[in-house]
Parts: sequence; C-alpha cells; structure tokens
Amino acid sequence: MPVIFEPFKIKVVEPLALLTRQERELHLRAAGGNLFGVPAEAVTFDFLTDSGQAAMSTEQWSAVMRADESYAGSRSFKRFEASVRELCGYRNIIPTHQGRAAERILFSLTVSKGKLIPSNCHFDTTRANIEYGGGEALDLVIDEARDPQHPHPFKGNIDLQKLERVVRERRADIPLGMVTITNNTAGGQPVSLENLRGISRILRAAGIPFLLDACRFAENCWFIREREPGQAQRTPHEIAREVFSLADGCTVSGKKDALVNMGGFLALDDDELALRARNLLILTEGFPTYGGCSARDLEAMAVGLHESLDPHYLEYRARSTAYLAQGLNRAGIRTVQPPGGHAVYIDAHALLPHIPAEQFPGQALAIELYLHGGIRSCEIGSVMFGKLTPDGSFAPARNELVRLAIPRRVYTQSHIDRVIELAGEVAARASSLRGLRMSYRPEFLPHFTGRFESVG
Repeated sequence: MPVIFEPFKIKVVEPLALLTRQERELHLRAAGGNLFGVPAEAVTFDFLTDSGQAAMSTEQWSAVMRADESYAGSRSFKRFEASVRELCGYRNIIPTHQGRAAERILFSLTVSKGKLIPSNCHFDTTRANIEYGGGEALDLVIDEARDPQHPHPFKGNIDLQKLERVVRERRADIPLGMVTITNNTAGGQPVSLENLRGISRILRAAGIPFLLDACRFAENCWFIREREPGQAQRTPHEIAREVFSLADGCTVSGKKDALVNMGGFLALDDDELALRARNLLILTEGFPTYGGCSARDLEAMAVGLHESLDPHYLEYRARSTAYLAQGLNRAGIRTVQPPGGHAVYIDAHALLPHIPAEQFPGQALAIELYLHGGIRSCEIGSVMFGKLTPDGSFAPARNELVRLAIPRRVYTQSHIDRVIELAGEVAARASSLRGLRMSYRPEFLPHFTGRFESVG
C-alpha cells in the first residue's frame, strides 16, 4: 500500500510533555491511579479520548471569527441549523454543549422506571443516563462482536432476531430504540446500511421511534462505502443522508466527527417531543438558539460536520488507525479486529492472562503504558462496565480492553511509530504487571473518578 500521508498541512504546533518515569509516577500517585486525574501537561501521547481533541481547520477558524454571539436568534445558529438539517433532514435542531447533554434531555423525557432502551451497545454516558432514570439499557449486538478476533466487517450490527423478539415481548416498555454508529463499546465497529434498514423496518412497524447515537457517523459511513457490497460508488455524504433518513432523530456529540472541541445537538422529527426538549434545555443548557454553546462552537460545528465527510480525510483516518493496530499486532499485542475508525482497542485479557477481571487487567495495562511512555489511554472493561450485584459479588465486563482513541488531525505517523515502539516494550514484560483493586468506586461512571491501589 502507498505510504499514508496526512491530507493537510500543519500551521500551528504545540510542544509535547517529555517527563521521566519518576515524574509520571508522582502524577499518577496524586491521581489515585486514575489517568483521568493526570494533568495534560504530564502526558506525552494523549489517547484517552478522541472527544473534543480535534485540530480545527482554517475554514473552521474563519467561521469562528464571524460568530454572532447574540443570546437569542443569532445568525450563527441559523447557519448551524441549516448545516445540520441539510445533512440529517430532521425538522427540529436543538444545540447542546455536548452529546451527553442531549442524552440527558432525551432520556429525562422518555425514560422512567421499567422502561427499556434497546441498542447495539450503549456506551458509558448513554447507559448511565438511562439507568439514572430507572430504565434498562439493553445491548443486542451480534454474537460476533463478543469475540475480539472475529473478522466480521460490521461487528456493530444489532442482532435483528433478538430485536424483533424484544419488541414483540416488551413493546409497551420501549419508548424508543437506538443504535450507536460506530459501536464504541465493541471496538469502534461500524453498523452496516443493511442492518440499519432492518432496525428501521422493525421499529417503525411497531410504532417505536428510532434514534441514532451518531457522534461518529462519518467514520461509519466510510466503512459502509468500503466494506458493504453495492456502496463503493456512493459518496460518504450520500450514504450519510440515507442513514439519517432511516431514523427519526439523533443525538450527536460534535466533539467527535464534527471536528470541534465543544458542542453537540439533539435532532428530532417529533415536534411535540422537541417542544418539551427545548423547554428542558432552557433549564439546564441555555436558550434554544445557543444551547450551552458559544456561537463560535456552532459556527465551527457547522463547517466540521461537512469536512468530516471528505473522502480523502476519511481514507487517511481509517488507514492511519489501521496502521497503529497493525504495528501493535507485529509487536505481539492483540487488538480488536478488524480495526475501527476512531481507536485501536488492545485485548488486555490476552496480554495479561495472569490478572483476573476483578483485578482490572485493562487498567493495569493502561497505567503501565502511561508510566513507561507517557501514553494516556482508557480502560474499556470491568472498571467501566463491571457491576456489583445485589449479593455483593462482582460481575465483570464481557471483554477487558484498553482503548487508544486517536484525536483527529493531531498526531503524525512518526508519533504513531513511537507509540508502537513503547507499547511493544511494555508487552515484552507483560508478565511482570500486577492487578489492582478499587479503593473508591462511585455509583455512576466509576472510570472517571474511581481510585486504584496495587494488589500484592
């Protein structure tokens, strides 16, 4: 394959933090072993998340300069609304400061005790917002997604037979159905257009609204174009228009595929639900024409939504992510296959089989990657998704993964090459790593603020 090159030029640079291991140990100790608590100035390669970490383009910065910061009815909102509507087609466009704010508003209005929200895999904030309202976040992803090494090209798909059964048996409990594109929990895996059509058919036949968690919609559309028969001649924009047309609304964190540092939105075709959402928005986010964002955020998002669908950018994005996965694989580190769009997921259980799930092998690996090379990553395993059962026992997550989420348009190939080298050095002495216990575990979203101690 030709050498991967960044389809952009670098105009502004920022120095990287080059600390010693001893300095990083002090920062990690102060953070209670939680990488979310480590200050950014102590991180060399920051792969904690791709959310809000994108480098914005000259066109986005130009749009920022024309922003109209009027409290109500700003020109910037009109441009943002037109951009989203042209892409999604939904009647009601409601800005929020990020995706979880859109989720909170949506589920506050639709979820109560006993309600059920089926999806492929709910991610952390989505699940937490549903459960906070007393609902059940039900994952119906296909069985192939449970195997990190399975080569299925669309491991984000919902099992349509399971969905049909749930709809048939519990229709009265389901206020809406969702699907996450791409499926973050399952390794950044895409959902096929065929599967989205099937989900839409099942839910609409039952009169159930269908919403997309669409923060990585552009990457999902690229994989549809590249992997799904009959789609290769279509543009990512054309595919995106069809994807959104299959649903009745969406929640979006603009901090992912919209290439901005802050912002999101809730888009709905249901006028009555949108009216209630705007009223709730005023209580928690702000007036409906800014929704917790500055006008600068709205302007940048309006441009970024369409820049993210550029095929040259998407080809580079997917290939550079695969490059990291392939480099780790050559170093003897198993990753979720096939590589997703926004991140590479290391199989921590395969690398650290001597550490049981209740001692959090993913967190142990993430800590050592940071201490050894200043690489900040995120555990996607029993810290994030493990549960304490009513009898006091611990139910581990299905997989123990470490996510290296790649910020958009930020790191070059030489950065990735160095990360591969450092990770290989950690893998070479993986048997020496030890497990952890949680000294503090909050009720919701424990990976953000939990604290850890070494075992033994």
